[in-house]
Amino acid sequence: MARFTAFYDANVLYPAELRNLLMHLALTGLFRATWSAAVHEEWIRALLRKRPDLSREKLERTRRLMDQHAADALVTGYEDLIPGLQLPDPDDRHVLAAAIRGRADVIVTANVRDFPAETLAPLGIEAQHPDEFVLHLLDLAPGIVAEAARNHRESLRNPPKTIDEYLSALEALGLTQTVSVLREYRF
Repeated sequence: MARFTAFYDANVLYPAELRNLLMHLALTGLFRATWSAAVHEEWIRALLRKRPDLSREKLERTRRLMDQHAADALVTGYEDLIPGLQLPDPDDRHVLAAAIRGRADVIVTANVRDFPAETLAPLGIEAQHPDEFVLHLLDLAPGIVAEAARNHRESLRNPPKTIDEYLSALEALGLTQTVSVLREYRF
């Protein structure tokens, strides 16, 4: 099992395209992906607010599949840490508490500013935007990451995407640096 651990914040688990890419990457074995039940609930609630056409049952199925396919991903028993943590947004303390309990090296979040380096550094944790996170993985193992992206793209059926459509979708999600590197690979 990979020793490097990444904790996924709720805001990177939707939209589905980003969540699915991060799950494909988690399955490579380059790192251990973690999250909590509270993070699941947060992304599901947020997605249902934005997409009332989706059903909770369908999203709960996604939740179950995530928990089943990423070994040892669900962090529990962190709630006692929450009261002692200080963050700009107190509602994010559960994320940091679960990251600590799950021995995360990095919190992958779209809201890096909500996790100040001066708070996280003494804990040995860093907050990274998903673009930065994937870019680091590309530096570490470009072939494996490109293969995971290819597998993700090929899993898309409704609708399927060409390589250029797929990369444009990732770019629209803020993965601009990642896309600039992935363009070198014709997957």
